[in-house]
Parts: sequence; C-alpha cells; structure tokens
Amino acid sequence: MASSNIETKVEELLNGIIENIGYELYDVRYEKEGKDYYLRIIIDKPEGIDINDCEKVNNSINDILDEADYIKEQYFLEVSSPGLERILRKDKHFEKQVGKEISLKLFKAINKQKELIGILEEYNKDELTIKVENETLKINLKDIAIAKTVFNW
Repeated sequence: MASSNIETKVEELLNGIIENIGYELYDVRYEKEGKDYYLRIIIDKPEGIDINDCEKVNNSINDILDEADYIKEQYFLEVSSPGLERILRKDKHFEKQVGKEISLKLFKAINKQKELIGILEEYNKDELTIKVENETLKINLKDIAIAKTVFNW
C-alpha cells in the first residue's frame, strides 16, 4: 500500500478521535528512514503542544491503530507538534497561510533562486502566488520541494 494511501486512511480513522480529546490532527506522515518505518501523527492546539499532550494522544490512538491493522510492516508511532516552522502539505495548511510569510524550496530555480521567502497571496490546488520583495510569482505546486511557515525570531 502506498504511503499516501496509508496516510489518508489513518487520517480518516483518527481525525474525529483526536478532535474529541481536544486537538487538531495537523498531519499524518508514513515514512521509511533507513530500514525503519515511522507513522508520524502531528497534532496541534491553539496554546501549543507539550509532551503530556503527545502522550495523551498516543495512548488514545495506539489500540485503534492496532485494530485497524492498515500497516503490515513493523513501524514506530510518533506523536508530535508541527513545530514553529510548519511544513505545508495540505490544502488546509496553505489556506491558513494566505496573507502570511512562507518559505519555499523549489526543484528548479526561478530567477536563479531555488529558495524563496515571501507573502502567500493566493493558493489553489495547482499553483500558488507569492510576493517576493516587489515581484509577484506564480509557482506550480509540483515545482515545490518543501513549503514551510516562517517564524521570525
């Protein structure tokens, strides 16, 4: 089963459960690192996430994941916060950032740059519009390697 299919099934399974205990399911990532597989459940709430929140969610979902048995390989379950500079992968992530500063790493350079920081002006399923300094750029989503929020220290 492809990882994105596992991610979708796990998200559908856990979204209501995680919301019912007071958290937002920010993202689900199923990834292989070296020989190990990781199911990463990223949670959020307005006042931020601490280790007790992660433990509470972990305890609430562990048996449910085992029962659903979507993942045949042995894997490690990680529950964490999205962090200060959050990876933007889903429509809801981008939509929340319209009007805010984001950073992009691109597969191919635009104006001789592979990394851009600017204000996200528009977003749709195919492309986004970002204002970098005095220039407005339309970028196809498939050309973006990584998109993140920007936290100014």
